[in-house]
Amino acid sequence: MKKTLIKLYKEFFESEKTGGLILISCTLFSLIIANSAFGAQYLSLWDISIGGHNIVHWINDGLMTIFFLLIGLELEREVYVGDLSTRKNAILPIFAAAGGLLIPAAIYLAFNFGLPTQSGAGIPMATDIAFAIGILSLLGKSVPMSLKIFLTALAIIDDLGAIILIAVAYTETFDWLNLGIALGIYAFLILLNKGFKVYMLIPYLVGGIAMWYFMSHSGVHATITGVLLAFAIPFGKGKKKSPSYMLQHHLHFPVAFIILPLFALANTCIIIDDNWMSGFKETYSMGILAGLVLGKPIGIVSFTLVAVALGWANMPKGVNKKQIVGIGFIGGIGFTMSIFITLLAFDDQAIINTSKITILTASLTAGLLGFLWLKTCTPSQTIDEEIEEEEEEENVY
Repeated sequence: MKKTLIKLYKEFFESEKTGGLILISCTLFSLIIANSAFGAQYLSLWDISIGGHNIVHWINDGLMTIFFLLIGLELEREVYVGDLSTRKNAILPIFAAAGGLLIPAAIYLAFNFGLPTQSGAGIPMATDIAFAIGILSLLGKSVPMSLKIFLTALAIIDDLGAIILIAVAYTETFDWLNLGIALGIYAFLILLNKGFKVYMLIPYLVGGIAMWYFMSHSGVHATITGVLLAFAIPFGKGKKKSPSYMLQHHLHFPVAFIILPLFALANTCIIIDDNWMSGFKETYSMGILAGLVLGKPIGIVSFTLVAVALGWANMPKGVNKKQIVGIGFIGGIGFTMSIFITLLAFDDQAIINTSKITILTASLTAGLLGFLWLKTCTPSQTIDEEIEEEEEEENVY
């Protein structure tokens, strides 16, 4: 069982690592094309209407639901049998994630409280799992496995916080009938799992599509369906033949190599004019930049150290306080989730574009600082494979 979980974690880590590098390439490509002689044609490509909505809408509201489904499945695994399955293991990444959510939001509000842009407080709260793991992977095997797992757990909890935020803070009006139907479908899927013990994936996927349709017409963002569906799909003991394991295994490739790259291409086609740097003077830009680059490490490190000092949790095996600082900086890579929340928080296209540029700048800065910091405080020698396997087999917290 433990080997199965380790294999699934490795698949998740490897797909996110490679996916992070692909995201960087897609972002650069999109920015270059958008600001080239082909910019107008490239931008019009994403505005093509299909079924009454443009391509960007189908990516952000449709395909990203599958991304959240994968996050939900990973969270489910962690909660049931992984590193969040016991209080002792879960408390540290939960504390770290809480600090990484609250402090950046507070810093953003310090710049924007009482202004129309205060709705963007959720933007610096997010951590991009793919980019974060991608940066950590550049350090090679010198990084302790326990540090990788800590970052992954922290980022997953962070994303859960962002998902709850999307459901609560960025829902303006409810269509109670559609919401009721969506929740009714969810209750039926839970009954299929817990009551009738149905372990075939098809009924859950069909039900998930129906739930997504009604949720998208309810006022609640449709991507929430992905997380709900994840917890309705039978997990069992998490073995290879369980529906949850099989679906998570098959989603790694399309999410890392198709869905997230499409999201990056569609949402980073930003035209950068000659005065783009003046946008950093805006209060919302300062809030995003300070929240991600300063707020994230301050929140993650301070809450982690408090939890350890009070004896509520232990530092992950083989990890020191300096490395936690590096993880704090890497946690400031917002990108996917930050851009996603930007699209929900603002209506003004100029503010959205400036926010995207600020997110990219802040994420690049935070990632570079995290990489350089960890490079100086992590042993350069390669960890022996046998030692690494032993660490994976042990309880890392």
